[in-house]
Amino acid sequence: MRPPTTRLRNSAIGAAVTGLLGSLALAAFPAAAGAAPDTAPKASGAMAAAPYEYLGWGSPQKPTDVMAATGVKWFTLAFILSDGGCNPKWDGSRALKGGSDESAIKSIRAAGGDIVVSVGGWSGAKLGEKCSSATALAGAYQKVIDAYKLKAFDIDIEASEFGNATVRQRVVDALKIVEQKNPGIVTYLTMGTTPSGPDATGKDLIKRGARSGLAADAWVIMPFDFGGHSGSMGQASVSALEGLKSAVKSAYGYSDSVAYQHIGVSSMNGKTDVAGETVTLNDFRTILAYAQQHHIARYAFWSVNRDRSCGSGGDADACSGVSQSPYAYTKIVAQYGG
Repeated sequence: MRPPTTRLRNSAIGAAVTGLLGSLALAAFPAAAGAAPDTAPKASGAMAAAPYEYLGWGSPQKPTDVMAATGVKWFTLAFILSDGGCNPKWDGSRALKGGSDESAIKSIRAAGGDIVVSVGGWSGAKLGEKCSSATALAGAYQKVIDAYKLKAFDIDIEASEFGNATVRQRVVDALKIVEQKNPGIVTYLTMGTTPSGPDATGKDLIKRGARSGLAADAWVIMPFDFGGHSGSMGQASVSALEGLKSAVKSAYGYSDSVAYQHIGVSSMNGKTDVAGETVTLNDFRTILAYAQQHHIARYAFWSVNRDRSCGSGGDADACSGVSQSPYAYTKIVAQYGG
């Protein structure tokens, strides 16, 4: 995912110590050695359909209006970033408490819904880079969880945060601490993909999670901005999800059925950031059918803000770029129940 006006989405340890830690992780978490751990999925029901909404720019729709129009109950609110140090703020600038973001969250809950909070995105200063250790990063994540008593937490790991192996490991280790301190919390790790599944960096992230004993509820891909693909975007998304399933199955030692329950998708509605690439309503229906067949953990998209036709000279950050009725994409996603 990317924030607006850009591309919308928004520790060195000696080798001997690394080897020792890896051996300890394998002993403590047999999944890393090929045996599946406790696999009961927590991410199901209305939580499984949680489209992104970005409240920090333009004219975002009132979440309660979206709920009334579509039946969706959960939103993924974006993005938490660094304020310049190891401290979380909305877009790196708005306080967690006392502002419009907290008011929106309260309105969603008052209407019977709830939220996932997303950390990261394409642009801005990333907590994973600004926090110097996994413990400090986990502390920053915990501030967000405590502020809203979250049941679910998304790390959208992209750009330089994704590309740095040290930071990838820091994020994995921090999220593991979060899971230990918040029993029952649902955790997602969201990343880009190729049409055939995660690239080498994405596969490395998943392997690091398995080796470290991270019990992520879902590894989530964003199947768009491919720069070339075969077939429809719906078919390319299914191909990417199959590649993700294989990577998660291999890393964690899951069966096929359990691996499907630990993957997710976050698409993009309408015209994407790549010229000539469009995700249609039929593509969303193809993804929905796949999700229903395999009971994947998560079906989201970027974004509710864009789920409307563009006016004259329309802003591509605030509309889909295709002819559609309001919330047509959200209404498809809202049909998913895990």
